[in-house]
Amino acid sequence: MRVLVIGAGNMGLTYAEGMTKSKLLKKRNIMVLDKSQKKLEEVDKMTFFDTFDRLEDCVPKAEMIMIAVKPYHAEELFERIKPLVNNEQLIISIMAGVTINYMQKALGIDKIVRAMPNLPAKVGMGLTSYVSSPEVSRLELFLVEDLLNTTGKSLRVQNEKFIDASTGISGSGPAYVFYFMKSMMDAALQMGFSENVSKVLVSQTFTGAVELFNKSTLSPDSWMERVASKGGTTRAALDSMHDNKVNELIKEAAFAAFNRAVELGEEY
Repeated sequence: MRVLVIGAGNMGLTYAEGMTKSKLLKKRNIMVLDKSQKKLEEVDKMTFFDTFDRLEDCVPKAEMIMIAVKPYHAEELFERIKPLVNNEQLIISIMAGVTINYMQKALGIDKIVRAMPNLPAKVGMGLTSYVSSPEVSRLELFLVEDLLNTTGKSLRVQNEKFIDASTGISGSGPAYVFYFMKSMMDAALQMGFSENVSKVLVSQTFTGAVELFNKSTLSPDSWMERVASKGGTTRAALDSMHDNKVNELIKEAAFAAFNRAVELGEEY
């Protein structure tokens, strides 16, 4: 099976590199297309891929095509691809907001998988939610899941509503974590710690807390109760967050991302 990745940006190249770990693909069966010659020169140095700058030279050869370009490039790209694709090919799109129905009509083919990755895929710790059109077979879904899992974990959802919802949680979620980390690092700096020490204090705290959560069946509420004793320091911090409605603000932020994903979908 030959796979083509269109777009060698952050996520496209992350998936291309991840796919080299798949036992179902041979490394030289992965093609990468980008319009930037500078980017292609970088990719050529990796030796894993066949690189292209013309759609005509690679699209007809692919059995599976991953589209990893910005959504605003979709219309122009689809116009150029349509004469080159056939109904036996499977499209995987990681473009935010571009619906399956739009892609089917724009490309004139049936087998579409719409996926929403997140940035930790770059270090093999990503979460990719995905949904497919009914025409995608069980065997093809198995292949898709195998490829998506090369960058972390994948989660098949019921319909495209949950792709938009996962955008608000896992897709945009790493930025929320970085925002919280930055706030804690700023507090550490104000307390007198150096920048390096502040980074270690915060990053190790996040890593440790996530490991505790993942290796137990306890809920976040249960863990907070274990850490916070009545009249103690942690309770003072949690009470401050409660009084300032931090919980509600975080939920509002997640829904803002979700609603924006829905708005993008209405454009396609």
